[in-house]
Amino acid sequence: MNRLAVFDLDGTLLDTAPDIRVAANRQLALHGLAPLTLAEVTPMIGDGARVLCEPPGAVEAFIADPDLEGGPLTQLFPGVTALLETLLAEGWRLAVCTNKPVIPARAVLAHFGVAEKFRAIGGGDSFPTRKPDPAHLLATMGLAGGGRAVMLGDHANDMLAARGAGIPGIFAGWGYGAPHMALDNPVAADVAAVHALLHSI
Repeated sequence: MNRLAVFDLDGTLLDTAPDIRVAANRQLALHGLAPLTLAEVTPMIGDGARVLCEPPGAVEAFIADPDLEGGPLTQLFPGVTALLETLLAEGWRLAVCTNKPVIPARAVLAHFGVAEKFRAIGGGDSFPTRKPDPAHLLATMGLAGGGRAVMLGDHANDMLAARGAGIPGIFAGWGYGAPHMALDNPVAADVAAVHALLHSI
């Protein structure tokens, strides 16, 4: 089997919103700005650090925040480890394509013991472009060895990148994105539903 499953990170593999909120509010407080609620932070996830922390210098400090590398509130979504292991046993190759910078992305995956399962981790700073630009997804696919690929994510950026790259997308309905962000792609209500959808495409 020469199949490749490419996953988004935040809101797809990992429930990181609570720790992202902590890290963002830490920087906002340093700049005298009001904190964000979890409900305010969650829709911003997927667009990158500059949407969350706009003051000069805040982005760099936010990216370096240790809570982004596996803070106490972050966890894998239920069923993720089992799904990854099942796909690997079936011969799938796995990759991550995320707008999170690659160092914290790799670190948080390592924190949960799953980083080694992925052939490639394409971060938001790994290439000249990032999602929704399909070049980000295509470059990540290239690092993972190419092949017939499917993109799984919870944001319109993921689905638009898949469309632009000419590959199928599966929308992670358990994640942070609003339902309309699925566009015209199939929706997995939970992680357990992903396996059957992958084999139906």
